[in-house]
Amino acid sequence: KDSKALLEGRPVYTGDMVPAGALIVKLKRSPYARAKIRSIDTSRALKVPGVVGVYTYEDVPKRRFTIAGQSYPQPSPYDRLILENLVRYQNEEVAIVAAETEEAADKALKLIKVDYEVLEPLLDFTQALDNDIVVHPEGDVTFMFPQGGDVPRNLVCSGTSDFGDLDEAFAQSDIVFERTYTSQATQTAPMETFRAFATTDAFGRISVTTSTQVPFHVRRMVAQSLDIPQSQVQVIKPRIGGGFGSKQTGCCEIFVAFVTQQTGRPSYCCYTREETITAGNSRHQMQMTVKLGAMNDGTITAIDLHTLSNTGAYGEHGPTTVGLSGHKSIPLYGKAEAFRFTSDVVYTNHMSAGAYRGYGATQGLFAVESAVNELANILGMDPFKIREMNITHEGEIMPAYYGQLNTSCALDRCLARVHDMIDWDNKYPCRDMGNGKIRAV
Repeated sequence: KDSKALLEGRPVYTGDMVPAGALIVKLKRSPYARAKIRSIDTSRALKVPGVVGVYTYEDVPKRRFTIAGQSYPQPSPYDRLILENLVRYQNEEVAIVAAETEEAADKALKLIKVDYEVLEPLLDFTQALDNDIVVHPEGDVTFMFPQGGDVPRNLVCSGTSDFGDLDEAFAQSDIVFERTYTSQATQTAPMETFRAFATTDAFGRISVTTSTQVPFHVRRMVAQSLDIPQSQVQVIKPRIGGGFGSKQTGCCEIFVAFVTQQTGRPSYCCYTREETITAGNSRHQMQMTVKLGAMNDGTITAIDLHTLSNTGAYGEHGPTTVGLSGHKSIPLYGKAEAFRFTSDVVYTNHMSAGAYRGYGATQGLFAVESAVNELANILGMDPFKIREMNITHEGEIMPAYYGQLNTSCALDRCLARVHDMIDWDNKYPCRDMGNGKIRAV
């Protein structure tokens, strides 16, 4: 529908649609990776001509939420506030400025005085688990369902899935070796930086127009952050100038929605390139240890993968990206007699990670495929030949793809019990129930 407009260069993006007279929203950011805010003095900033409002952690709702673009019940923890008196990564927001012009907003930012108690940050994700530094000490982080997390240990979630007798498979293997691989946090760098504007109608309902990949999820984020019903929020998504997963996480929408709620006026926030890179989200950095068992002819017999994932200061998409590192890599070698996939996701004082094309599978594939290449090198075989020998073929079972084998086994046991309980022939003689079709789970 928008192809003609794009070819003619007509405005179609968020920044082209900002209402005239919208307030400019700018964000004061922390220079420290971890610090406690003792006090914030906004008095001088409020005196700048054109400044309409300056807001701190004392002014925002105290309801935690997640900005992960995921459906209910969200796997990501509810661990954020709009603003908080504890900053967890360098360039995290500590104050919101709303002004008539960009110049006034920039001047006000410089006049906000923040008294910090600078704290030692936790930067090495391999040392995060059970570290003395606790990234979220507040005690009110919540999860929609159990995922093996333990926030005081900096553990967002953990999991295990396995199939077959792994110890026996390794014992019967001719070759067993273990390697550790690390992937880096990387940026999507879309051409269009993060940006959004908000308006309100005569009934106080808020409308947010934003460069996002997940408009329905943004509606939930805005409603939760402002502690209002979702029926009071509308989200409009024009064409976006690149996202690649980074805009599957919310960003500046909550700030413009808050300002518009407070002032009743349209407001607009546009991140600079620097803000997009340092205060957006990245791919999850992961450390993956692969133990591989194989026979001398190249047959892969066992795979044991452990993934440690760095979610940064907040847990957006952490529990789900880590799963794909194993569930989308191990299944390629479905002929293996046994596998095990374990994972831990940890908090650190880095900018939070999020969705990025491949969504965790990229990192896991890098590790498992590197191990297979090393196996080929050990055996002096063509790595493509090894893959041809071990690859999953059409019609074969892929237990590792489904991941939660314990859940699947439990469901199988449940269905068997149901079958035993029901007298199909006598209890339902006039209904088509004897074919064993599942009606509901």
